[in-house]
Amino acid sequence: MAENMILERLKGVKTRFIEVGELLTSPDILSDMERYVKLSKEFKDLQPIIEAYEKYKLTISNISSTKEMLANEKDEEMREMAKAELDMLTAQLADLEEEIRWLLIPADPEDDKNAVIEIRAGTGGDEASIFAGDLYRMYTKFFEQKGWKSEINRVSEGTAGGYKEIVMSVAGDGVYGLMKYESGVHRVQRVPQTETQGRIHTSAASVVVLPEADEFDVVIKTEDIRKDTYCSSGPGGQSVNTTYSAIRLTHVPTGIVVTCQDEKSQLKNYDKALAELRTRLYNLEYQKYLDEVSHKRKTMVSTGDRSAKIRTYNYPQGRMTDHRINYTVYNLPSILDGNIQEVIDRLQMAENAERLKENNI
Repeated sequence: MAENMILERLKGVKTRFIEVGELLTSPDILSDMERYVKLSKEFKDLQPIIEAYEKYKLTISNISSTKEMLANEKDEEMREMAKAELDMLTAQLADLEEEIRWLLIPADPEDDKNAVIEIRAGTGGDEASIFAGDLYRMYTKFFEQKGWKSEINRVSEGTAGGYKEIVMSVAGDGVYGLMKYESGVHRVQRVPQTETQGRIHTSAASVVVLPEADEFDVVIKTEDIRKDTYCSSGPGGQSVNTTYSAIRLTHVPTGIVVTCQDEKSQLKNYDKALAELRTRLYNLEYQKYLDEVSHKRKTMVSTGDRSAKIRTYNYPQGRMTDHRINYTVYNLPSILDGNIQEVIDRLQMAENAERLKENNI
């Protein structure tokens, strides 16, 4: 980007930064918690850009004064020092321009949210359920590395191990911004334990990652919800099958149904089910945005078609391949132990490169 073009864009950002700062002290905003929360987030998101802007302006000023010194300085030793300084400042300016290009990419407003993650066994029968269990273990290991907290909302166990379905809420710093790249169909190629002739089978499990809605995102009318209670099933101690602690919520206008039976307390199950219902309603609108931008990005790594195969885990070769960016590594055991940060980093880089083109930055 040309220097003056960068400055013009950054001046506009600085104007907005000052405006948001003033709004945050306004009595009208302070009395409106929803607007206050949104403006506080915008102010925080703009701060790194403003810091880069100030460094950029200072570097340009220093380059100008160094060039002026070179034009007037007669002492050869001082001129050599000035030339070295100018080379350093020019390189610093180029680095700042690159940093600013990335900072000016419009942020996905959902990236900072917590997430609801669903893992479902697909084609492959019992082997698919076992693989869904492997994915769950991989993700929980990753959550531990990130210091995130996860809670199971509901689970349906497979007959030979693993899960037919498992739904969990994950809370932490920027959960959705990282985990959104996991949405899609994950395929495994290996010899199942039940295979007597050593043939390699292909099974699949689907992963869906939703940004968790907060109370300001969606307002649900009480009269639009039908609440049913029933006995929990599965692990849970003496209260299982004896108390009506499990909750089923039906949103009548949309027909969306969510259940939660993980807690022994009916009230806790209700709160978790309501949070998931809010998230699913919110994502009806969010999906419209995803559909709108999906045709613009070849990789569409942030969402993609949820029926598309995004990744293959090949056990005989010890290989993991992400098909969206044609990235292959031969350290499958490490990947399955939750070391997926490098894969996510590469997906982020691919998407950001497309967003740079998309926004002509």
